[in-house]
Formats: sequence, structure tokens, C-alpha cells
Amino acid sequence: MAVSLYLIRHGATAWTQTRRHTGRSDLDLTAEGETQARALAARLAGVDFVRVVSSPLRRARHTAELAGFGDRLEIAPLLREYDYGEYEGLTTAQIQALNPGWDLWRDGCPGGETPLQARDRAARLLADLNLPDEADSALFGHGHIFRALTSAYLGVPVEFCRHLLLGVASISILSHEHGVPAIASWDVT
Repeated sequence: MAVSLYLIRHGATAWTQTRRHTGRSDLDLTAEGETQARALAARLAGVDFVRVVSSPLRRARHTAELAGFGDRLEIAPLLREYDYGEYEGLTTAQIQALNPGWDLWRDGCPGGETPLQARDRAARLLADLNLPDEADSALFGHGHIFRALTSAYLGVPVEFCRHLLLGVASISILSHEHGVPAIASWDVT
């Protein structure tokens, strides 16, 4: 059986609700986000994860805990969200008012990460985790680093990430078909 890597995005925060870029700011879940996280338990019931890994940021850890995985959670600092630098806390519209035409996956963020740095960090995470090929694993994390991780996993250019959307409390699954990395499902909420 091929490995299935579940990418589970954290529940809603005050900043996801207002579409502000939330990288290193360590926000917790809103009441709605906690409800979404608890609902993940039923959605993930029956999946026997050999490893459950989370970003160190509170919103991801709390989601994993409320989903029922707190007792076996491993923390991976490389799974932190994209570093937005000077754009932390701003919406895309606010950033584009400062920098017309700005695109995260082309331009990156001043004082933060470039798209290639985020993708390289995600590739290091995948290598460091050394996930087993014979069992499912779960990662609890964030929208943009999961997009960068998917680019690394598939071996496609980082610009591909602009075509991948991830809602809060979504589940996406990466796998293989005939030995070729593939997306088994994406952004299921």
C-alpha cells in the first residue's frame, strides 16, 4: 500500500476570518475554529496514523488536540507557516496597495521568506520526517506551507502553489499512483 499523507489545516482564527496573512503570529482558534477542530475527529475516525505531526504554532497544535491526537503529537518546527515578514497581519488587498501586482508565489515577502525558501523548508521537513511508505501519517499545519510542501512532494515548480486553495479545517491527501507522487484529494471541508 502506498503512503497517504494527510494535510490537515487548522481551524478558524480571528485573522483567517478577516483574510489577514498569519505566519509567525501565534494566534489561537476562535470558538468556530474549535468547533471545526472537534469535527475533524469524526472525519478522521478509522484512519490509523502511524505518525501525527504538528506545527509548533498554537492554532495547529490546538486543532490536533481537539481532533483527538494530542496524546501522540510530534512537533516539527519546519512545519511553521510561511514567514510573511513585513506583510504579517496584512490582507492581500493591503499588500497590493503597497506593492501593485504582488503575488506571494512569485514575489515572496520583504523581511520574510521567498517562495523557494518556503518550498525548500517543506522539502527538508519531508526528508527529516522520513515518513514510512507502508502507513498513513497526518500533518497539522497551515495553508501556505502545505501548498509549498505539496509543490515539493510533487516535484513541480513552486509557482504551481497559486493554483492550490486550502480552506480552514480542510483535509487534503497526498499519495502515489504507480510510484508517481499524486494528489489523492484536495481541500475537503
